[in-house]
Amino acid sequence: MLVLNRFTVPPDTRDGFLEQAHAALAALAACPGYLSGRLTRALEDTAAWTLVTEWESVGAYRRALGAFDVKVHATPLLARSLDEPSAFETLASAGPGEPVTIIDSDRAAEPWR
Repeated sequence: MLVLNRFTVPPDTRDGFLEQAHAALAALAACPGYLSGRLTRALEDTAAWTLVTEWESVGAYRRALGAFDVKVHATPLLARSLDEPSAFETLASAGPGEPVTIIDSDRAAEPWR
C-alpha cells in the first residue's frame, strides 16, 4: 500500500515544515508494517512537497495512525496536506527486469456492504 501526502509549503515556512516532516517520518517508520518512506520536493516548484510511505497492508497503515507517537508527531503534519485521496492499494508491481505481478484488491467486491 502506498500513501502520498502532498503539501504546499511557502519558502518562509520551510524550516518549521522540515522539522515537522522529519518527526512525522520517524514516528511512522517506528510502526509495525511500515516498509519505507521518503520526503520529496518537486523540481519544478520548490513549494510542492510529498511525504511518501509504503505499508505492508491497509490494516498496518490504519493501526499506525492510532499509535501515540504518530498522533503526536505525524497527525499535525498530515492535517496540513492537500485535501485529496492519499492512500492507494497496489494492484500491480514489477522489480527491475522482472515481469509484472498482478495483485488482487483488498477491497470488498461490493464495498457498499
